[in-house]
Amino acid sequence: MNQALVRALLASAAVAATIALAGCDPDSVVPSGRSQAPLSEKTLAELEARQMNKDSPILVRIFKEESEMEVWKKNRGGEFALLKTYPICRWSGDLGPKKKEGDRQAPEGFYTIAPGQMNPHSNYYLAFNTGFPNTYDRAMGYSGSQLMVHGDCSSRGCYAMTDEQIQEIYALARESFFGGQTAFQLEAFPFRMTSLNMAKHRNNPNFAFWEMLKEGYDHFEATHQEPKVAVCEKRYIFDAAPSDNSNKPLKFDAHSKCPVFQLDPTIASVVLDHIRQERVQMAQYIARDVATVPPRNGIDGGMNPVFLAKLQPQTQVDNNGRTYQLASNTQAPGYLPRTPNPPAAAAERPPQSQPAAKTERMATPAPQPKDSETPSEQPKTIAGLLGNLFSNKTEAKPVEVADTKSVTSELAAKPRRVNVAVRTAAASAVLQPKPQEKPKAVANATSAAPPVQRAETAPAPELRTAYSAYSAPQASANGLVSGAQPVVPAGSFESRWAAFR
Repeated sequence: MNQALVRALLASAAVAATIALAGCDPDSVVPSGRSQAPLSEKTLAELEARQMNKDSPILVRIFKEESEMEVWKKNRGGEFALLKTYPICRWSGDLGPKKKEGDRQAPEGFYTIAPGQMNPHSNYYLAFNTGFPNTYDRAMGYSGSQLMVHGDCSSRGCYAMTDEQIQEIYALARESFFGGQTAFQLEAFPFRMTSLNMAKHRNNPNFAFWEMLKEGYDHFEATHQEPKVAVCEKRYIFDAAPSDNSNKPLKFDAHSKCPVFQLDPTIASVVLDHIRQERVQMAQYIARDVATVPPRNGIDGGMNPVFLAKLQPQTQVDNNGRTYQLASNTQAPGYLPRTPNPPAAAAERPPQSQPAAKTERMATPAPQPKDSETPSEQPKTIAGLLGNLFSNKTEAKPVEVADTKSVTSELAAKPRRVNVAVRTAAASAVLQPKPQEKPKAVANATSAAPPVQRAETAPAPELRTAYSAYSAPQASANGLVSGAQPVVPAGSFESRWAAFR
């Protein structure tokens, strides 16, 4: 069967599956332009440099704690090799498996993604269904539905990327289906399952579950081949093969006793050697009493630092003692939504502060936005994207101003760690003449008055951008910090998102 016919059959199967999910309305499931977007020239060049064909199979791995997604692709030597690591824009819940509907947990485990699980008309730009609950999840009685990997950087039990990222990931999966891959494997882990990380999480209640996941993780690390996954006795089994004296195919049932099997002899030696080394190293770390990871109580999910840097600009002090925000230079891979939802510590998160759940609709075109919808709730139509991209409307947002006296005094105690602007501010504060003593009556009246909150009188700090060549700003003749730009160019990231921090 030639490759063109395979592509046509798989494309037809994907459209048919989408129609089945959407109901009998074929006009509503015509593939959108974004789902058919070709791979960029840069990505094609990366594939060629790594000796990979555009339509070769893929494998995806997710790591919650690091907030990273890896896309592996089979090279011309027949092994999976790492193509690209994507920073995850947002995931929700905690480390550990998803157990019930509404717990906000992003799933962990081994999942199979077929063409029918790809959603070209997601409300979150593009998406694919993780397939939760899988055989293991159902055997454990876990519940949940419509858990996706999608765009829009907004998560309530999903793994959310930016629109730019999910478009490329979607295209890589689409091309692998056209190349003949019937389904790709999604491996979701709580963290990179090294011996050191396992030792650090040894006190976590999910440790036994993670030991089971690590076995599959180690199989892939040792072979760079997709592990064959089965479930019996309510546990994962990897790369099982019939015993030497058996000619019958293996049959696994999630609730029943595991059949007699052996580890695939073609990979047994390398896999067992790798697992043995990992266990020895983990035992050594535990014997040295390596520090354990503190609990994450009250923290909802995570966001890769590259995106957090865009939402948390640094606060600086100029040579006049005024505070201003210095935007981060970190280049985030794609735009963030107008109303980002970064993870927050328990002390910073008020009760019942989570946004309402958004329902992921499979294979249904997004409706046109209504006047009453907020920007974060508007569906991701092309018109909406263009409107958001070129919109320059921002709203003023009050910013709490820090006490500059306390800031300058604290920084003055550590002169080697502050820039020139801070040193100048500290010096001016020290050299300023002391005020004359007031009469006792006036002093008593002043002390009896309630203290005035500085935040009520001080002006809001301005937002200044920083470029790669900008460092250690010098004081200019007019008292401003030289090298700083008072405004941000229209249409840039900061001009569109700064007001929503």
